[in-house]
Amino acid sequence: MENTLQQEEWKFKINPWITMIPVMLSIFMFALDETISNVALPYMAGSFSISHNESTWIITSYLVASGILIPTVDFFSRLIGRKQYFILSIIIFTVASVFCGLANSMAMMLFARIVQGIGGGGIMPIAQAIIFEIFPKEKLPQAMAVFGLGVIMAPILGPSLGGWITENWSWPFIYFINVPFGILCLYLTKEYIEEPPYSRKQQNVKMDFSGFFFLAIWLLTLQIVLDKGNDADWFGAPWICKLFTVSMVCFIAFVYIQKKKAKTGDGLINLSILKNKNFLIGTGGQIILMAVLMSSAAILPSMLQRLLGYTSFLSGLSMIPRGAGCFVASILSGILVVRLGIKPVAVLGLVTLAAGGLLFGQINTNIALANIALPNFVFGAGMVLSMVPLSNISCATLSNEEQTNASGVQNLFKNVGAAIGTSIATTMISRFSQVHQMMMVKSLTDTNSVFAEKVTTISSAFMTQVDPVTAVHMAQGQIYRILNQQAALWGYVETFRYYAVAVVLILPFIYFLHDTSKKKNAD
Repeated sequence: MENTLQQEEWKFKINPWITMIPVMLSIFMFALDETISNVALPYMAGSFSISHNESTWIITSYLVASGILIPTVDFFSRLIGRKQYFILSIIIFTVASVFCGLANSMAMMLFARIVQGIGGGGIMPIAQAIIFEIFPKEKLPQAMAVFGLGVIMAPILGPSLGGWITENWSWPFIYFINVPFGILCLYLTKEYIEEPPYSRKQQNVKMDFSGFFFLAIWLLTLQIVLDKGNDADWFGAPWICKLFTVSMVCFIAFVYIQKKKAKTGDGLINLSILKNKNFLIGTGGQIILMAVLMSSAAILPSMLQRLLGYTSFLSGLSMIPRGAGCFVASILSGILVVRLGIKPVAVLGLVTLAAGGLLFGQINTNIALANIALPNFVFGAGMVLSMVPLSNISCATLSNEEQTNASGVQNLFKNVGAAIGTSIATTMISRFSQVHQMMMVKSLTDTNSVFAEKVTTISSAFMTQVDPVTAVHMAQGQIYRILNQQAALWGYVETFRYYAVAVVLILPFIYFLHDTSKKKNAD
């Protein structure tokens, strides 16, 4: 009762938009480091004398570490106070960034990235909870639009910024740039973030060691399965089956422990928050959107490098129009939510995002960098217009005291969704490419007049350099390489089209959300 009264009486004294500065700076640093390493992996692999597949652990270790820490945010906030934990997270993240840049071996890099993930894991949930607390309900749509801009744009800008820094300086500087911003963020946090009574240090807080153990094993084994599953033919490999079984058993054990300890409040997270209809539906929608966002950010630069021969910088540069779409949509989102309500804007965003997926489904190998600007712009705009309203409405009916726990639960599942989505997209590209290759190779026969004519045309050009038999073999090989390129293209095209399908599946659930903005606008 006392906590409730404190919550009602507490008023934030500092202008919330000033408080947003350190909050958004910390969010941008954390989200940027999810993707900034992507295009620099070949350079780091060379520095550490490792294979490209081994270098992907540089990304994975960060995601796993932050994913494990996210559900513990509420516990550590109660243990040492939320503001103190937020400051500690920024310090750990910044110091770890220095060690990432100084790493001279794969072992040191993995250790530094794990520590960086541990620091980053506390940033996003606390930042989101702070935003929901400091703004009055009528200004929350605009605040969440800014929040969504940082969350979505940072991973999009990561590859282009990482590519530019790597090619013009060297890869360690993609981590060193965090240092000045981390120091600035630390100072601004101490000065401009207030700590309400209900978020301060509490007495007799117990650590849920069993829950933490099963959480760590669940996420670690799941990430290994997702990373290596496609290479190992998924469940065709016995070790994948065993590891997946361990992951699922640990997940069930984790959920059971959290439900059991929910009554005493000693669990890492309180899953009873999922009984809130808005939170459940909003979180489910965001899981799918995060899967689409992170996987598309990974496969588009890969497609441009693999099929069109783009450099790491140019492939990263291709994401800039998506960032522009995010920026424009973040401005529109705050305006449209106030005028139309959250649900109509969410529907508009999902339709726009689906349209972006379909536009990507029309690309071919003859495109220039400018030709993917429009699909990227539409895709980015749709992502913000759908993600921001869903983020807003999912927590709109929760009390301030529930925000930290809710943010931890939501970001945990969003992280898992991003990992699963990226793995599924990689598998879809591989399988669809194989299907289209088998379909097209049936046409490469001498009975096909078009194929025979093409072989004759190409081989005649080679005959000036080699004998006729060799020229024919060279012509057939060239046609087969083109076939493989087209098959790979179809793998990407089909995957982008399925993004549209996945987004459309969210639409019916929007109807069941309770739109609190209508009442506010009426008042």
